[in-house]
Amino acid sequence: MSQETGTTPGTAGATGRSAGPLDEVDRRILRELTQDARLSIRTLAERVHVSRTNAYARVERLLRDGVITGFRAQVAPEPAGLGTSAYIALTIEQNTWREVSAELARVRYIEHAALLSGEHDVLALVRAPDNATLRDVVLDRVQSIAGVLSTRTWLVFEEFDGTLSPWE
Repeated sequence: MSQETGTTPGTAGATGRSAGPLDEVDRRILRELTQDARLSIRTLAERVHVSRTNAYARVERLLRDGVITGFRAQVAPEPAGLGTSAYIALTIEQNTWREVSAELARVRYIEHAALLSGEHDVLALVRAPDNATLRDVVLDRVQSIAGVLSTRTWLVFEEFDGTLSPWE
């Protein structure tokens, strides 16, 4: 049961998705793959204590159901030459979020963007090589997008990931 809603996560109607709930083995698979997406099915099966056939079928189902959306390398921004990170909050005109989000998706150095409720409408994570590039992203690219009314920028001094997986 989900602690937030009192419903089982992933059940039809609870989130608008039709995928079934995740069981303990699915959660262990997700935990292992989020720690190392390069695991072979054999190694994955051994770590979660199921057969290779079962592990393969479960991974295929998780992919088919959209629970797993892909596999990728995690890149450390600073060693990769992106030493400046910032969050940019955008206030946009009503009913322009589709156009604004399509434009934001084409702005180099924007790693992630989310539509929000509250004081700001969109929050974007920017990773740039330096402050001058960040300035250009904000002032030249983002603020020139039709529908963007204002921006607010917060520099990131340090980052860390949580230590507890949601799949445990």
